[in-house]
Amino acid sequence: MQALLSVSGPMLLVAITLAALSALFFAGALPWLGPLLLVTLVVPALVYLTVMPRLRCAVHGWELGTQSVYAARGRLWQQRRIAPLSRVQTVDTVRGPVQRRYGLATLTVTTASTAGAIRISGLSDTAAEQLARRIGEAAQAVRGEASQSGSQAA
Repeated sequence: MQALLSVSGPMLLVAITLAALSALFFAGALPWLGPLLLVTLVVPALVYLTVMPRLRCAVHGWELGTQSVYAARGRLWQQRRIAPLSRVQTVDTVRGPVQRRYGLATLTVTTASTAGAIRISGLSDTAAEQLARRIGEAAQAVRGEASQSGSQAA
């Protein structure tokens, strides 16, 4: 849906609008404008619509370990982030209008890092809620272990 709303939809809308305007006002332009619109707008929009969702799913991943949260994304500009659970400050769940329509959510894990938050997109509502709860519990457990070991050392 994101591919349709962000790139393919506008491209197809422009192609339809140009074809309709040409048919209404410049009928003589259709023999050359039709193939031009097909090659420059319609075919790339359909290719993007079919290929991009698969590529996006193939390059996003996450894992919750015993000591850290790991997230990876990006095909050209790859980003790999590992955040220690002891540094987790907040765990937020965000649902935009399109995400709500399809039962999806984005989980944002904010840490004490200057690199910014870790974002895990495309989770189902229930998976996002469960993961947020698990990260919160794991972060508290790690902090509890750290404070116990700190008080034992003193």
